[in-house]
Formats: sequence, C-alpha cells, structure tokens
Amino acid sequence: MFALIGPLGLPELLIILFIIILVFGASRLPELGKGIGKGIKNFKDANKEGLNDTKKLDQ
Repeated sequence: MFALIGPLGLPELLIILFIIILVFGASRLPELGKGIGKGIKNFKDANKEGLNDTKKLDQ
C-alpha cells in the first residue's frame, strides 16, 4: 500500500505538519510529542523485556 504513495519529501512533510498544527493547535504539540515519545520508550522497554524472557527460556 505504501508503494502507491511514494517517498515523502520535505514539501509533503511540511504539509502534514501544517495539517497537524491546524488539527491539534500549536499549544498541544509539545504534549503530543511527549506522549508519543513515552509510547515509543514503553514499546522499546517491553520489546527488550520480551527478548530477555526468551533468552532465559533458551538457557
């Protein structure tokens, strides 16, 4: 599906950012970024924890 879209360049990313600012407002962007960052960190931690569990089972 993503092959139909093609690569995203700078103009496309700027348009997406502009739409996000319109939808959420400039004051909520730091809050939104912080939430996304926490979600990514939680995902990485859970992934590492899962890898550690499988290593323990292999031993």
